[in-house]
Amino acid sequence: MPQGYEINDLAKEDAWRMFRIIGEMVSGFDRLSGIEPAVTIYGSARTKPGDPLYETTVEIARQLGRLGFAIVTGGGPGLMEAANKGAYEADATSVGLNIELPEEQEPNRYSTLSITFNHFFARKVMLAKYATAFIAMPGGIGTLDELTEIVCLIQTHKMRPFPVILYDRVFWTGLLEWLRTTTLGGGFISEEDLGLLVVCDRVEDVVTTVREWYERQRLALERAISATPRPRHRRTPRLATSEGHGNEEGPK
Repeated sequence: MPQGYEINDLAKEDAWRMFRIIGEMVSGFDRLSGIEPAVTIYGSARTKPGDPLYETTVEIARQLGRLGFAIVTGGGPGLMEAANKGAYEADATSVGLNIELPEEQEPNRYSTLSITFNHFFARKVMLAKYATAFIAMPGGIGTLDELTEIVCLIQTHKMRPFPVILYDRVFWTGLLEWLRTTTLGGGFISEEDLGLLVVCDRVEDVVTTVREWYERQRLALERAISATPRPRHRRTPRLATSEGHGNEEGPK
């Protein structure tokens, strides 16, 4: 059977889909109302129980749950499951916002409040709306998608600012260096756009960062972007002459 592609298959005649979208939004708002304070945790769906990163995620969520924070995840396996497990073990609200996919993603068994969405954008609103902090554990395309969207929402003042915590310096260093040297160095962003990114390598630093922001609206650790190399001035190549010669770099 041919694979259907939801976005491409939308047509102006499919106005009835709007009712389903509205229904997902209304259901999410109704069922998640009152869960604050909450922390949204993202990370790889492929990390297995017993992996050190899985167990670290369990501990982060467990400690935050004991402090009274609800834990919100994408509701699936891997590090999402680990975060829900930590919340469950802390007897905290453990929220799993699952998504219907062609390759079925089953809600993990540690979610005490589970909602399944058909549309990613409705789910993303719920993942962002109730958060006091956002924790990005190592992950793939989905994790990067959520991370950059959260930073963009904060940058454009569409969402209240809060810490965006990157766990595992080794994993995130390449991205941070690229943001500093290429995007910031090239003038595509300002340093303030990345002002709430924090990188942590210890569970206690994650917990302290979340608690300090929630209680005092201040970052307990140095901003992640401050810990990476300073950008070099971006140089624009000169156009080649008609003879095919040109200087590869602009003026010194």
